Amino acid sequence: MSGVCGEAETRRCLVEERVRAFPDFPVPGVLFRDITPLLKDPIAFGAAIDLLEAHLKTSYPQIDCIAGLDARGFLFGPVLAQRLGIGFVLIRKKGKLPGLTESVSYALEYGQAELEIQSDAVEPGQKVVLLDDLLATGGTMSAACELMKKLKAEVLECLVLIELKSLKGAEKLKPFSIYSLLQYD
Repeated sequence: MSGVCGEAETRRCLVEERVRAFPDFPVPGVLFRDITPLLKDPIAFGAAIDLLEAHLKTSYPQIDCIAGLDARGFLFGPVLAQRLGIGFVLIRKKGKLPGLTESVSYALEYGQAELEIQSDAVEPGQKVVLLDDLLATGGTMSAACELMKKLKAEVLECLVLIELKSLKGAEKLKPFSIYSLLQYD
């Protein structure tokens, strides 16, 4: 069993090594976590998908679909959904989806934003995992949870690659479960 734990930890370390920090971006005082090197490295990207897949398979015997948040949730979500043999749906910024949509407004640091999903993207009662690259203050993920409530889907978990713990986004998502592969203060 320790070999499996060691392998998972090795993969997690490989993923973490491919996340670089940029101080004072996009504004002074912010330490930006850049996933570009992770995306560029097929071994590290594969390790991230492996770890997320293993977590979901262990935690949830039945998942109907993954809903990826605009835009970086689109990078990880389709690959993960394909590995699990389930569908992938888009949660986009307002005005980007055709057809009938449901939308939710949420607060940003300097204003408002809106997320939307096609009205027929998920069926009532479907079990959904929400996926994004980053959880910071929780506003975007909270809006995605609200969209799932509107469509009467069951949110199994909010899944992210990186969680910025000091911004307390997980608290805003209660009672929804959150899983993050990497955590930073």
